[in-house]
Order: sequence, then C-alpha cells, then structure tokens
Amino acid sequence: MQTIDVDLGERSYPIYIGAGLLARNDLLATHIVGRQVAIVTNDTVAPLYLAQLEQALSGYNITSVVLPDGESHKNWQTLQLIFDGLLSARHDRRTTVIALGGGVIGDMAGFAAACYQRGVNFIQVPTTLLSQVDSSVGGKTGINHPLGKNMVGAFYQPQAVLIDTQSLSTLPERELSAGLAEVIKYGLICDAPFLDWLEENMSALRALDQAALTAAIARSCAAKARVVAADERESGVRATLNLGHTFGHAIETHQGYGVWLHGEAVAAGTVMALDMSQRLGWITAAERQRAVKLFIAAGLPVTPPADMTPADFMEHMAVDKKVLDGKLRLVLLRGLGEAVVTGDFPRDILDATLSADYAQQLAQLKN
Repeated sequence: MQTIDVDLGERSYPIYIGAGLLARNDLLATHIVGRQVAIVTNDTVAPLYLAQLEQALSGYNITSVVLPDGESHKNWQTLQLIFDGLLSARHDRRTTVIALGGGVIGDMAGFAAACYQRGVNFIQVPTTLLSQVDSSVGGKTGINHPLGKNMVGAFYQPQAVLIDTQSLSTLPERELSAGLAEVIKYGLICDAPFLDWLEENMSALRALDQAALTAAIARSCAAKARVVAADERESGVRATLNLGHTFGHAIETHQGYGVWLHGEAVAAGTVMALDMSQRLGWITAAERQRAVKLFIAAGLPVTPPADMTPADFMEHMAVDKKVLDGKLRLVLLRGLGEAVVTGDFPRDILDATLSADYAQQLAQLKN
C-alpha cells in the first residue's frame, strides 16, 4: 500500500492506494467518527462491491443508498434520494457518508455530506480510474444543471480516500480509457517526464497490469495533491487541472449528459486546447501530435462531435466556471508540462480552433 497526504492544514487527509483495500476495516475505522455509516453507491457498483464494503464495516449501523447509474442522474432529484435515506434512518451529525463508485457518486455523496445537517463526515472509495486519479481528490462536489456541468456544488474535503486498485478489474474498457484521459492530463499540465512513462506503459495500463496502474494512480494523485495543497479553492493554479475541460464540458452539455463519458469529452477538449496552443505559437506541431497520439493510444476520441458548431461551443462555454466578469478564460499549454490559465488571446485564434477540421488533422497524423 502507498499513502499520499493531501496537505490542507486541519483539513489534511490521506489517500491510500493498493490492492484489496476494500476489506481493510482498520483503514476505514480510523476515519469514521460515530457508529452510523451511510454508503452511497449505484446499481452498477452495488452488486460488485457493496457487500464487501458492508462486511468490512460490520459492527456499524449501516444504511446503503443505491442510486441509478449514469451522468444523466447527477441532479437534484437523485440527490434527494440520499437525503431521503439519511433522514429515514435517522442519521445524526456523527454519521459518516461513504461514496462507493465513480465520479458521479463521489460528487453527489460529497455534496450531500456537505449539506446534511450542515456538514457530516465523508470518505471517498472510488471504483473507476477517473475517480481514483481525479474527482475523489480535492474536495470538489456537486451536481449538474441543464445549462452547465457541475455548476451547483461545494468545496468539501473527505476525511480519507481509499483506492482499491483491484476494483478496476470489473471496469469496462471504455471507462478505463476515460480515466486515462485524466492521467495523461497530469503529464501535459505539470509533469512532462510522466508523458515518457505513459508512452512506454500505455499497453500495460490498458491490460490492467496492477503495478503499472498503481504507479500511474500514485503519480496522478501526488500531482493533484500538490496542486490542491497550493490552491484549495481554485483561485489560481488549481484551474490548470481543467485542461480541456471548458471545451469538454461544452461537449457533454450539448450532447446530453452521459452520451459522451467525461474523460472522452476531456480528451477531445484537450485536443482543441492543444490546437489553440499551437496556433498561439506556444507549442510546436510535433508536441501537439505527440499528445494526440497518446490519447489515441489510450483508446480515446480526438475529434469533437461533428454536429457541434462554433456557436454551440460558445453558447455552453459562456457559463463555464472560469468565466470572470464576462470574460472567457481557458487552460492552454506554453509547452508540454506547463499549463497556464489565460483570457489573453485573440478572438480569431479561438474562432479558428472552434472551426478547425479535426478529422483532417487526424487523417494527416495517421499518414
């Protein structure tokens, strides 16, 4: 087992990474404050891991809330089901909410924990690669709104993150690839040598090699922990973690939540950010192509939806959380491993990126 600490003063917490951790009662018990536990999961994960977690928590008063699976359910109506479960079982302020599932479950359970009786204990047990390397760490919680993704929520840190790498053995291939988009992101924004490692180990990651997965998860979590410790509430450097997300969130919102997986949209959105960075003269064509090839090797889409127009993108990007005083800001690259957040770019450069023929770029790359 590896342990990475997220250094946030009195809100600091550990990230445990290893195989078989779901059965580790000792790890969980350290971070449970009372005798009541509410496990929030979904109807895909519950048949796989709920009984195992309940067994590890034997001796506690357990309430299990099983939600419908999918990004399309990340809304107020589904959130109310968590509150219904907590209130029906009379959970008090000393309850511990445990999120067992992917990013949607982690975001919703965390938001519920932040709101219930104005804040209760919270533990993340992520079961997808994307949630293990990204959404479970850092305290971002929330739900979607029809007009924008993750626009309603709260910063609320967990007491611990427990990552059992064996849970990835049941992850569909498409979901694994979606998680790899966020892994690649860390190399692009702050760890260029990680890109070398990913190029050498992508086949092992996709084959679910435990050593490779553990190494990639630990390196990704360490990178995010450093950024979060420096900027917990995203007033500066933390926004660089959103590379590709402004374009990607527009894709998710326009297509309908759940049609594109979050990681798929981030991959296509990052390709757009790479295109714009090259147009600004901040990265070379070779650097852009190298990154695109890595997304392709991970099994990810590298072209935005053909039915989305520049006007469609601008409509959705106008409600992005990085918009300040009506000015759109984007995360771009000044080199591989060096991300910046900027609103200082010519509009015609953005228009060119939104109008680019990505299918043609892909064809040229393959030739």
